Amino acid sequence: MLVLVGLLFTAMVYPLIDSLLHPADSDSGDTMMLSLYVALGIFLLIAVRNPSAHRSLIAFAAWSSFAHAVAMSILGLEIASQRVRFLVGSGVLVVIGVALIALAPAKQPVDRASAVGA
Repeated sequence: MLVLVGLLFTAMVYPLIDSLLHPADSDSGDTMMLSLYVALGIFLLIAVRNPSAHRSLIAFAAWSSFAHAVAMSILGLEIASQRVRFLVGSGVLVVIGVALIALAPAKQPVDRASAVGA
């Protein structure tokens, strides 16, 4: 799941570059949000090697997806011309968030005996 979401977020580099090359045709808020998702995607791909060590990053990706979905849903209800786009995007982000939380690695137990002896 980390690979899939990481690749999906990293692939947003293409619309990001297009927005940067054609700023008059793009929304600056969308462009800034894309830059955050591209960076998050790269770090999720790095986390694939050792997901347990990157639990907080995975949790951030999930919860930020929920937060983004809530904001998009509210905008979708407010802006009728963008309703379908925002609500579909919200649904995708909720699925991503749920999947990341459901598949998050278990917290590794802390070996207290070695900490005391150190």
